[in-house]
Amino acid sequence: MNSFTTIDLLRHGEPMGGKKFRGALDDPLSPQGWQQMRTAVGDFRGWEAIISSPLTRCAAFAHELAEHLNRPLEIVQDFSEIRFGIWEGRSVAEVHNNDTLALTQFWRDPVAHPIPEGESVVDFDHRVAQAWSALLERYHGQHVLLIAHGGTIRMVLHRILDMPLQRLWRFEVPFAALSRVHCFHDSDAEPRLVFHNGRVA
Repeated sequence: MNSFTTIDLLRHGEPMGGKKFRGALDDPLSPQGWQQMRTAVGDFRGWEAIISSPLTRCAAFAHELAEHLNRPLEIVQDFSEIRFGIWEGRSVAEVHNNDTLALTQFWRDPVAHPIPEGESVVDFDHRVAQAWSALLERYHGQHVLLIAHGGTIRMVLHRILDMPLQRLWRFEVPFAALSRVHCFHDSDAEPRLVFHNGRVA
């Protein structure tokens, strides 16, 4: 068995309706979104299991890939995206035009300035952390793929890099971005980001 667990993190591709705050909205992938995800994984077959958010923009591709590779698939509710409250379904431009101060403050410090009527970043971090710990225990020593959302992946990477929650927007997570982390079994070894928005090999 490996001395570490390898987790590849794949954000979903472009959904129907383009870019907007769609935390809990269950929009399917656009044709371009399907192509983005298929391109991102290519012909790689090294994953031993696939884990996914239950939302369609993640789970539909996860089902296709798991069937294609003949790998087990686990759907995990707590890897869903943050809930965007009154911003759900609205574009960034629309929110900026109508709620400029709240959006600016959220970008600057999402802990001190939560989304109006949305899920707090602290609560989001807590549920993703619980799901992440369960994943590491269940797939100890394996190489797995987690298909999730931009916010979810940021929560994982902030934990890997020991970043404060206030600095979540310091890196981009584009559609179909693929990242890899190693989590070592030795309790004294720090987890490691192997690459971000790269390619599997």
